[in-house]
Amino acid sequence: MRDSATLVVVFAKAPQPGKVKTRLVAAIGAEAAARLHARLVERALVTAITAGCGPVELHASPAQHTFLRALARRHGIRLRRQAQGDVGERMYEAFRRGLRSHARMVLMGSDCPALAAADVRRAVRLLRGCDAVIAPAEDGGYPLLGLARNSPALFGGVAWSTAAVMRQTRERLAALGWRWRELRTVWDVDRPEDLVRLRSERLLERRP
Repeated sequence: MRDSATLVVVFAKAPQPGKVKTRLVAAIGAEAAARLHARLVERALVTAITAGCGPVELHASPAQHTFLRALARRHGIRLRRQAQGDVGERMYEAFRRGLRSHARMVLMGSDCPALAAADVRRAVRLLRGCDAVIAPAEDGGYPLLGLARNSPALFGGVAWSTAAVMRQTRERLAALGWRWRELRTVWDVDRPEDLVRLRSERLLERRP
């Protein structure tokens, strides 16, 4: 299904102790939380590559971190630095750049091991007939957004990292008059209780 008209981007932070998975630090410590984050980033990247939908890029912050550079080199993909600003501004800029040279772009976060390669492939198929595809998360956010067009209005004024993100994004899509489709609802690894679910479902040991 490889499609050079589609770009798949994984957004990720560098696995720096105390700066990632901070809500898990009290349960497992900063070092273990950073190691888990690193595994989640690689899982997301492998999922994107396994989907086989087109070229894959890793957009990172900071991009020059040793782990991220080695990860990109090992998988043979391009590593880029994320733009400045809040997550909405950074996503908008990634889409602005990606859609200049591709008809479609799918952006994935790195906190959702439940997201499978089949989900990415379905997003790309749906994008051929609509403007946007989004995967809702149980916590009110979304771990995947695919666009065939871009607008700052989609990302402006959203209460990022809250349960309102998905609702506000639907409102903005409707206000723009865009056609969009939604994938199945998935879950992120953010809270201590998510660790139990992660272990029980063995997602990091299964193929994406």
